[in-house]
Amino acid sequence: MTGLPKITVVTPSYNQAQFLDRTMRSVLEQGYPNLEYIVIDGGSTDGSQDIIAKHARDLAWWVSEKDRGQSNAINKGLKRATGDWIAWQNSDDVYCPGAFASLARAAARYSDADLIIGNVNLIDAEDRVLRDLCYVTPTFNSMLAEGMILTNQVAFWRRELHDRIGWLDESLTCAFDYDWFLRVLEAGHGAHVNACWGGYRFHGETKTSLIGDRCRAERAKVLAGRGLPGWMGNLYRLRRMGLLALQGHFGYIARGLFQRTFGVEREV
Repeated sequence: MTGLPKITVVTPSYNQAQFLDRTMRSVLEQGYPNLEYIVIDGGSTDGSQDIIAKHARDLAWWVSEKDRGQSNAINKGLKRATGDWIAWQNSDDVYCPGAFASLARAAARYSDADLIIGNVNLIDAEDRVLRDLCYVTPTFNSMLAEGMILTNQVAFWRRELHDRIGWLDESLTCAFDYDWFLRVLEAGHGAHVNACWGGYRFHGETKTSLIGDRCRAERAKVLAGRGLPGWMGNLYRLRRMGLLALQGHFGYIARGLFQRTFGVEREV
């Protein structure tokens, strides 16, 4: 483990037995030797506890008890985390093989970065890839201007950030991730690796598909008093397209322009 940063992953879980084993194996089968894995279950009744127990010897800690929601469960794990780099992975999403090794290389390369992200694939309930989502180096202003231009499924940050900015806002049900990454980028610097690090699963029970109105209201609350004028959104979209072009994602850019022109929902 000499020279490899310690990585802590926290998985919050509640009644996701259909996907949980795939999530846990995507973490544990990375083959990364300096890993700390924590699973926080909210008292599932669908067999999730049996799945977690099956992997218990490979976990740093796990618990199954009632909590106050997803952000509270994640915070429970984050407060136990001892890694150099921290992440949470939802119990229905997955990491791609080699993601942790790629992060370790990126951490050495981007020594001033506080947040490092990769690209992600949108996948369905059967792990089929629906489409790719390609990102660029995130900044605080680009997050304000464009919204969630990254996703927790492929994001890692330095543990020391918690000493400076605290924990997830447990008063938020949906937008706690947007709020968190805004705070991270307000306090530190971001970096991006042009590689797919994970799968973001879309299915009928995902949170955003069930409570979209609440998510939009919370996002407005997070942005209250610090939003940017509309023209800045266009400026940062041009920035993103330019950076994507430098990465060689010309087909991806064309697809996004087509969707935007013809009123199809954007990818981010």
